[in-house]
Amino acid sequence: MFALLYSVLNTIFTNVYHSQQCSSCGQGSAVYLNSSSITLASPKRNDEMPQILLNCLNLDGQSIGNCPFSQRLFMVLWLKGVTFNVTTVDMKSRKPDVLKDLAPGAQPPFLLYGTEVKTDTNKIEEFLEETLCPPKYPRLAAHNPESNTAGLDVFSKFSAYIKNSNPQMNDNLEKGLLKALKKLDDYLSSPLPDEIDENSADDVTSSTRPFLDGQQLTLADCNLLPKLHIVKVVCLKFRGFSIPRSLTSLWRYLDAAYAREEFSSTCPSDEEIHMAYSSVVKALK
Repeated sequence: MFALLYSVLNTIFTNVYHSQQCSSCGQGSAVYLNSSSITLASPKRNDEMPQILLNCLNLDGQSIGNCPFSQRLFMVLWLKGVTFNVTTVDMKSRKPDVLKDLAPGAQPPFLLYGTEVKTDTNKIEEFLEETLCPPKYPRLAAHNPESNTAGLDVFSKFSAYIKNSNPQMNDNLEKGLLKALKKLDDYLSSPLPDEIDENSADDVTSSTRPFLDGQQLTLADCNLLPKLHIVKVVCLKFRGFSIPRSLTSLWRYLDAAYAREEFSSTCPSDEEIHMAYSSVVKALK
């Protein structure tokens, strides 16, 4: 596989590893993603090929594991229209040498491009957005800045909720999570500027858009949706809490997302998520 990688000239391969020790659960094996159809540049040297290394958890060593950062970049590549192949790698017994030598002490995800290392998922995403650009690849950035921050407090409220072991605090922490979900629902139900026709006599007071920034999935969705999926699965399993159906705009958003292959096909199974969080969730006692 590496021989093939380095034998190709004038093409940059994006190689994605899902490494052991996921930042959220500290477990897992790996998946090697070879996006061999991406032409990013014409490098002068083969060592200028970028590599993206990501966290992952796999129960069976075969399927995509639980890691919202990994899923986020999977979705970006898929939405860009990149064709890629996935080959599993056993991180426990056959850990790739590249993972032993690059960025000692750093936890994936990170991107290596020549001598430059990007250790931030946002920077990796920016690299993909800037490099995989029109006319060959679509822009995925949201048009409305507010879409990038919508729902970002949900995951922190979720973490506080599931990591609490004090029954007396449970109700207040659940209310905090509900408040964050309601805030997201409010954003999804509020019309965006391009949904309002200033020349129309009718006032637009609500939105029916399927996604955060409109009719299409954007980078904002790639960031938020993997986390929302974890929130939904973990809360139901360990706290018996379901996202209220009264949050109709939020459920419209989730239903639209699950109908898209770019999201649903990159979601880990419920069992993967349950295992990842079994040691994270605190029992109420």
